[in-house]
Amino acid sequence: METIILNLITNSGEAKSYAMEAIAFAKEQNFDAAHDALEASGKSLSLAHKSQTALIQSEAGGEKVELSMLLVHAQDHLMNATTTKDLATEMVQLYEIVYQKRAQR
Repeated sequence: METIILNLITNSGEAKSYAMEAIAFAKEQNFDAAHDALEASGKSLSLAHKSQTALIQSEAGGEKVELSMLLVHAQDHLMNATTTKDLATEMVQLYEIVYQKRAQR
């Protein structure tokens, strides 16, 4: 159980970090790197969701999943990573539009 929870935390943390890197790359007009970072963020989120799904399937299968602060912490990481990635995607798109408009002047 702890391994699954720690994988959830680790992959969520990586997803959030990649999303923040994407914003930084976009700010510097490095859009290829920004999109690569968003893709990496998505892959890490996918791994985190697989860990979450394993916990849900265990509980659905009748196994008691004990609620712990570590599990709550892991879920918090996943929610924050998902939100950060969604916002980073929007911000990268905004930077692309802004820099494109500037170049047209």
